[in-house]
Amino acid sequence: MRIGQYQLNNNVLLAPMAGVTDLPFRRLCTELGAGLAVSEMLSSNPETWDSTKSRERRVHDQEPGIRSVQIAGSDPELMARAAQHNVEEGAQIIDINMGCPAKKVNKKLAGSALLKEPGLVRDILAAVTQAVDVPVTLKIRTGWCPETRNGVEIAKLAEAAGIQALTVHGRTRSCMYKGVAEFETIRAIRAAISIPLIANGDITTPERAREVLDFTGADAVMIGRGAQGNPWIFREVVHFLATGEHLSPPTADEVTRVMRKHLRQLHQFYGEQRGVRIARKHIGWYLQGVGDPENFRAEFNALENADDQLHALEYFFVNLAERKERYYV
Repeated sequence: MRIGQYQLNNNVLLAPMAGVTDLPFRRLCTELGAGLAVSEMLSSNPETWDSTKSRERRVHDQEPGIRSVQIAGSDPELMARAAQHNVEEGAQIIDINMGCPAKKVNKKLAGSALLKEPGLVRDILAAVTQAVDVPVTLKIRTGWCPETRNGVEIAKLAEAAGIQALTVHGRTRSCMYKGVAEFETIRAIRAAISIPLIANGDITTPERAREVLDFTGADAVMIGRGAQGNPWIFREVVHFLATGEHLSPPTADEVTRVMRKHLRQLHQFYGEQRGVRIARKHIGWYLQGVGDPENFRAEFNALENADDQLHALEYFFVNLAERKERYYV
């Protein structure tokens, strides 16, 4: 799997997710097998660039892999400036967001709302690809709604504009995350373009990744929500695609070690006050796989400092070990 001049380690990628794919999570997923980890979405509005949130999303110190930064907006000139700004700050790939279904993004005619405006899509793609010398990629949905799926049209515009890889989530904007992702549109896009194609949506198991690749003819899969609380999914999918065999699930010791490491990195990256709050959702996702028979999550969410969170996590795992429960089985 190549994107421009960059050779990826494999074709199993981490999707950009606002509020999720921060630097600590990207590091973790890359260490556990992701071939590329795309950053959280950044606004193209320069008035937001000095906010704490934007500054944190632009941090790439000790980024473990290729630095891919996603930008969002609807003004071609501002999108071009945002691409240049992020390249100056270390981005090696610029990814354009035309897939976010969030209302606050769409009401500004950004994200997946752009799929209703192919002419504006063409202008944005041209402006960004001409503004930077690094590869530019694009992430879309299959259309605005099931009645107006125009993914093939947008894909052709992307290829013509010089986009180096296209990711397609198998839902329209109106579908949000409801129902089941459909891959017929992605299959049709594969037949219409020759640039690298990445399939996204409901890929939560190695078998599903294999099925999607075989059905669509895509070059890679991108995993989003399936990685929340389960960063091991990347190595499991990579191994299955290469061998047809399943890796053993992570041991209890490894789960403990990874959760502890992730928690500490969140505290370090955000500082104690914000790190404690942000850690709550990540630990909650892990607990969905580990199991929470004694409602540990509620106890953890009530804690207000980093040391208490770390001590509580250690106590939780000691108790689980004493009950001889298994993880991720």
